[in-house]
Amino acid sequence: MQRLAPALLSRLARARPWAPLRRRGAAAGGEEEPFVFPEYEPEPGGPAAAAAAPRRERERERGGQRRERGPVGRPDPSVPPSGVNCSGCGAELQCRDDAAPGFVPAEKYQSLSEGPAGAAGLRGAVCQRCWLLSHYGRALRLRLPPEQHRLVVSAALRRPPRHGRGPLLLYLLDVMELPDPVLPQLPALLGPDVPAAGLLVVGNKVDLLPADSPGHLGRLRQRVEAACAQAGLRGAPLVDVRLVSAKTGFGMEGLVSRLQRSWRCAGDVYLLGATNSGKSTLFNTLLCSDYCKSRARDAVDRATVSPWPGTTLNLLKFPIINPTCDRIFRRQERLKEEATKTEDELSSEEKKYLNRLKKEGYLVGRVGRTFQRQKSSHVVDFDPDMLSYSIDEDPRHSPRKREEREEFTYNEVKDARWCFDTPGIVKENCVLNLLTEKEVKLVLPTHAIIPRTFILKPGMVLFLAALGRVDYLEGEKPAWFSVVASNLLPVHVSTLSNADALYEKHAGQELLKVPMGGEERMKEFPPLVPQDITLKGIGTTEAVADIKLSSAGWVAVTAHAEEKLLLRAYTPKGTALVVREPPLLPYISTIRGTRIPGTAAYRTKKPPSLVENLKSTGRK
Repeated sequence: MQRLAPALLSRLARARPWAPLRRRGAAAGGEEEPFVFPEYEPEPGGPAAAAAAPRRERERERGGQRRERGPVGRPDPSVPPSGVNCSGCGAELQCRDDAAPGFVPAEKYQSLSEGPAGAAGLRGAVCQRCWLLSHYGRALRLRLPPEQHRLVVSAALRRPPRHGRGPLLLYLLDVMELPDPVLPQLPALLGPDVPAAGLLVVGNKVDLLPADSPGHLGRLRQRVEAACAQAGLRGAPLVDVRLVSAKTGFGMEGLVSRLQRSWRCAGDVYLLGATNSGKSTLFNTLLCSDYCKSRARDAVDRATVSPWPGTTLNLLKFPIINPTCDRIFRRQERLKEEATKTEDELSSEEKKYLNRLKKEGYLVGRVGRTFQRQKSSHVVDFDPDMLSYSIDEDPRHSPRKREEREEFTYNEVKDARWCFDTPGIVKENCVLNLLTEKEVKLVLPTHAIIPRTFILKPGMVLFLAALGRVDYLEGEKPAWFSVVASNLLPVHVSTLSNADALYEKHAGQELLKVPMGGEERMKEFPPLVPQDITLKGIGTTEAVADIKLSSAGWVAVTAHAEEKLLLRAYTPKGTALVVREPPLLPYISTIRGTRIPGTAAYRTKKPPSLVENLKSTGRK
């Protein structure tokens, strides 16, 4: 044995040379980078900046290469479409056109469809676009006009009623986007020829917003209700308004109970909403809840979730469980039992999962399943002959057997009611339509937003990256400006006399960060256009209005009582700038630390997270 060991080791070394692994940074692992005020960063010529400059240059070059790279794999125009939809976005799988939805490289397409099942072998497969979004965060540009999404939704809503009753429409809106740009278009989309039986409006992403005062969720709900009334949705069609976080699970158990109690299994359910509102995330969460048939979790693939707008291209669906009296009773018993548990009584895996969600959101919920399907134990194939080989032979790898995919029986689907995920309606005049995939990831918040507050005097300017700017032109006293945006977007304060020069010099560069790409990128990026705003202060603790800089975030303005302010706000040309009165979080300026000496900034402060349906053991 001692004589064989050196020979074996040398053979393995020749077969697979080993090299030390390079350690990746925290940002590459998916964690959010801590925010650093740009004006307090080290000097550009310092040793830390000199050491980091080559790395940033390499990352910038790699990012540019990723944006230029197109689809991988060759198309085959001679192969007809499959008739099978992508399980991630709903597009029909095909290998004819690499710029059209549902593209699968011809090599992969043939390997999946040449089996005994034929084209049915593609079931459960995803297109190249969904694969790159899920595994690499890359987005492929498709030749798909925005009107196509609306046509798919309109055609789905105008289907003849099934089971003698029209569908329930579950409209999802991003509470940070209020006033929702698509909500006023909903009455026109739901024309007299749409047989909808009801509308339930769900405000999503409440976990990203800090609690600025007690009862802030009730105030957010009132804002959503006011937006529905302004859009003409008041009255019989509007069933209810709920607040949830599809990502952290907050409010999801309540939403499932509401659907089962009022709608039961009377008809189909359609998820509607604008792009990036979180419909696919909600679809996946409902798929793993008591709202879905227990066996469907193994037979239905999850929808592709990505910050890139318009991920879903066609209809995705799962069967809704019939909420019988026995099932509702058993579900309520489970919820009561879980509500008596404390965090210390959870398993180590549940604690780890909750701690991760607490870092991502202020409001966290636990979505469980009452009805679990009993799975048969799998038999492990073990072949000892495959593990034995001599020193002169290479290890042999047995071919992987393709797993049998779960399929619904005819009796399970003939009378089923379905929950459909529809393509997002593209928002017009949105800054996200101007950004690259890498820039979108920086702009859209994925973790709990930490508000950043500054006190500005007249003649001072606040920049939110290179996507927005607020000038304080006239006023007698200083005012507080609280930025509510992604923690990865830099905020910079300057004087009115230096603001234009700062933008010309640093737009497209590291200081303002977004857009990125230098002078070439800024040549094609629209210029900032101004809009004058006049406000009157309420008090030093309550904001008078939010200046919403399209989808990049907003700035809450707090001023002394009766103080008149003249402001000038800028957004890129072609994007919407909205003055939101009353503000969404009126007491947001109180969530701050002490003043940083010699600067206009306050130290940031992150409020604690709250776990729903879990017994508290300490002070709130």
